Amino acid sequence: MTALSLESCGKEIGPTDFKQFEEGTQIGGSELCEVVELEIALPIVADGEFTVGMKFSSREAVIKAMKDYTIRRGVDYRVYESEPTTFYAKCTEYGNGCDWLIRVTKMHKKYCWEIRRYNGSHTCTRSTISQDHSKLDSKTVAEAIKPLVEVDPSIKVKSIIAEVQSKFNYTISYRKAWLAKQQAVESIFGGWEASYEALPIWFEAMCQKEPSAVVHFETMPAYQGDDLVPDIRVLHRVFWSYYPCIRAFRHCKPMVQVDGTHLYGKYKGCLLVAVSQDGNNNIVPIAFAIVEGETSDAWYFFLSNLRQHVVTRDGVGLISDRHDSIRSAIERSNGDWSPPRAFHMFCIRHIESNFLKKFKAPYLQKLIVNIGYSRTIKEYQMRYERLKERGEAYTNWLDRIPREQYALAFDGGYRWGHMTTNLVECINSVLKGARNLPVTALVKATFYRLNELFTRKRAEAEARINNGLVFSEVVTSKLHANQRASSNIQVSCFDRENEVFEVREMPSGAEYAVDLRHRRCDCGEFQVDRIPCRHVFACCANQRLDWQVYVHDVYKMDQVRRVYRARFRPLRNPATWPAYQGPRFVGNPFLRRVAKGRPKTTRFLNEMDTRMLRRPRRCKQCGGEGHSRSRCRQIGGPSAGPADD
Repeated sequence: MTALSLESCGKEIGPTDFKQFEEGTQIGGSELCEVVELEIALPIVADGEFTVGMKFSSREAVIKAMKDYTIRRGVDYRVYESEPTTFYAKCTEYGNGCDWLIRVTKMHKKYCWEIRRYNGSHTCTRSTISQDHSKLDSKTVAEAIKPLVEVDPSIKVKSIIAEVQSKFNYTISYRKAWLAKQQAVESIFGGWEASYEALPIWFEAMCQKEPSAVVHFETMPAYQGDDLVPDIRVLHRVFWSYYPCIRAFRHCKPMVQVDGTHLYGKYKGCLLVAVSQDGNNNIVPIAFAIVEGETSDAWYFFLSNLRQHVVTRDGVGLISDRHDSIRSAIERSNGDWSPPRAFHMFCIRHIESNFLKKFKAPYLQKLIVNIGYSRTIKEYQMRYERLKERGEAYTNWLDRIPREQYALAFDGGYRWGHMTTNLVECINSVLKGARNLPVTALVKATFYRLNELFTRKRAEAEARINNGLVFSEVVTSKLHANQRASSNIQVSCFDRENEVFEVREMPSGAEYAVDLRHRRCDCGEFQVDRIPCRHVFACCANQRLDWQVYVHDVYKMDQVRRVYRARFRPLRNPATWPAYQGPRFVGNPFLRRVAKGRPKTTRFLNEMDTRMLRRPRRCKQCGGEGHSRSRCRQIGGPSAGPADD
């Protein structure tokens, strides 16, 4: 198994301006990544005023103290001199009734900055800055909200505005709060360009500690103008899976759910995630990928690596939404994700959503979902006919989807009762904060959060085994309920040797056939969940059979413990990591979000959208072609251009 692989996808970035690659790409070199100690050497006096002789550790400490003072007092100042050795400022109302000024000088012999002149305090009032303050800039706000962003990088901008309001008693603009959040993220987690450089270094260190981990890059060449830039690669896609996750899937249910979620940082892209589930209904993430978007090529890259390195056994159920790119990728997989090796099925919630979008019939949503959840053919036919009575157009639309891809009664049990991709949605919500982070910080978040998950679940499994419990907590409660419900069931033995029975529920009189050897029951629960239903319990009690042998091994605590047996290994001090000899990585410039200006349209254009097929512009003022009314020269006024002679 290859631990770390680098592959060129054969695409090119260029010609582009290489300056965007050069700006701020040194690790720790980004201006926003500089962490400056803004602390005052000596405490200010009790009344909050400055005093002559007060010392500061740096020029930045002086400016921070000045901003804090003016914001707190509701006043403002204007800088008259800002030199490497001098800082001189006066109140904006200086000469109009207020004499406040301050001069701070760098003292070379004392290695500090000292207030040499100070006229305080303010005697002016500032009612014009009651809503916002000019000195409460985004950098100041970023320093104030750092603890909040560190805990929750996905914190809403509105929450930041509320925090500033409560802390400084000013209401800042949405843009200022947004900029402050971006600066705080980069200050805590590193700059975006530096993060792309650090990604292969971190992955190489991780693979050295755990050679069985899998990392696969796809990169593109970088160009400066028309010239190829050596030793620099544009990150196109990356797939990774940690060894504990690879090992865990061997003991999970043979079922995988996949989905994608958007990244919200400086660069666009998608995070693709694959998850499974253990016998105690715990979500187990098994693989990740960062790609350019949910395209057919991106999904093929993810699914092919997933099949090659993680999901290596056959008879696996794959659940996804009905995205065309996923279906296209599966068709290109040369049978890796097709029967009998794997069985692709759809999330019923997405089918419901597609149905509603097509027919605008919300009163039929529940019926569509119930058709999918039908455990028996009889239930399916009854609900299908009910839908057909509402209109044949509905069933004709549903017939275009193979029923084994959306109905429990026909899926062969490969769903394990899972009808949605909710497991992946839960992981997306857990990683919601990480999706705002630079790329290396996002990858590190998956590493450390999975380590925490495996450590906690391993301890829980060990404690349950030490208490003498054989089955998982979830299945135990279900087994007890089915065992109690079996008391009112009559059993008739038809073939004792082949373990075939007929049971009748009392007092309803409903009859079901049970085949213990093939683990089937007409109610559908036995083959879907792999757990003895109430009818199986009745048969086992009637024939003095051990019902425990009919519980699938995945639900046993010994198997659950094996899911979390492998441990994540600490990466230790980066100074001990091997020297990285590979190419330098940069982000894809075409995925970079535009900070200013009108957003680019994402609409797919056709021949009717081209300028050549449109009629020429006609001015409504003069009737002439080639310009609009706003640019017409016949409009009078100072903004009009010079008239033609």
